Amino acid sequence: MTHLAYLGFGSNLGDSQALILRALQCLEQKVFGKILAVSSLYKTLPVGGPADQSDYINGCAAIVCNLEPLQLLEKMRAVEEEFGRVREVLNGPRTIDLDLLLFDDQLVSGELQVPHPRMHTRSFVLRPLFEIAPFAIHPILNRTIAELLFDLEGIIPLQSSSARELEGRKILVTGSTSGIGMACAVELALAGAKVVFHGRKPLDKINAYLDFAANCSGFSRYIQADLKSEDGCSSLIKQAWDDINGLDGVLLNAGADILTGEISQMNVDQKFKELIQVDLHSTFSLAREFGKRMKLAGKGVLLTTGWDQAVTGFKGDSGEMFAAIKGGVMNFSRSLSLSLAPEVRVNCIAPGWIKTSWGETASEYWQQKAKEECPLQRWGEPQDIASAARWLFSDKSSFVSGQILAINGGIV
Repeated sequence: MTHLAYLGFGSNLGDSQALILRALQCLEQKVFGKILAVSSLYKTLPVGGPADQSDYINGCAAIVCNLEPLQLLEKMRAVEEEFGRVREVLNGPRTIDLDLLLFDDQLVSGELQVPHPRMHTRSFVLRPLFEIAPFAIHPILNRTIAELLFDLEGIIPLQSSSARELEGRKILVTGSTSGIGMACAVELALAGAKVVFHGRKPLDKINAYLDFAANCSGFSRYIQADLKSEDGCSSLIKQAWDDINGLDGVLLNAGADILTGEISQMNVDQKFKELIQVDLHSTFSLAREFGKRMKLAGKGVLLTTGWDQAVTGFKGDSGEMFAAIKGGVMNFSRSLSLSLAPEVRVNCIAPGWIKTSWGETASEYWQQKAKEECPLQRWGEPQDIASAARWLFSDKSSFVSGQILAINGGIV
């Protein structure tokens, strides 16, 4: 089972900012988990300990993993030891300090106490935690982090900062149970959006991600629908629009996995039919229906998902299939942008070599090919797509519509 944990971190020895970044990366690897968010860093005065020690750099992070609380604590202590943490003086200087603040909504007592017994009394915990989880609830005090911060300091921001530019907007992300879709859903939640997740299978392994989104914006929802069928598309439209009273944005990311999933064993014609149904037909139907409703509502943003090499061409069965399907999506998106303007903006994101499930297991040949073709000499990450989606949904891109945005490290 996947769990959501919030950590506090601090350092006042050495290059603290670099140590914190490396320690979080190390922890992510040790727990086989995923760091979902890291707050801003805060310079704070020491609390207790020697009078002559340096100021601290503090912050908070959210992580998902499959470990239980004591197992996670063991990994955190291993990271501290690896980075030179010495426990000789109470509240003394340290290279890295990792504290487990919250773990799902669990209460833990004994050697480890969760929630952290002093977190609600410390500004250097609540301020950074407010950035990434303002709606997270303290399971003993039954108050949100925002409320606890107000109790402690008597002030919390009422207006969204530029870091939460999508505050309150309702956005559906199809195909958001893994990879690019999951990264986009998480990033939009961090921007304050009320995210509706979607997947083909029953909710299982993404509970922690839904909790994270709810802690960011006070809302999250999961809708199961198979977009290969008309009934599945109709069900998604009803649940995502009618049941939550409209949407402000839609990212149509769902696609058939013909490279690593069950479909990879099918013949070319069968794979092509899957792509037509899921990647092309459902995008066409959903974009038109959601777009029509947004236009009537007087506002909205639609994003579709293309492929950069649908323009340049890519040899082989997969290249031919994806070029035909994604080329259709890209050109459809341009036309739809004209039909829905000026009320609704429509753009298409065209990823290049992005390290999703196929990229993680690709042979050395493909690993090198991707790097050699990319002027920036690396694979793209799902987060690269998520950052672009966040911008396209925001008012900062209010004069951008009808565009195909290739995110591919400079391939032209």
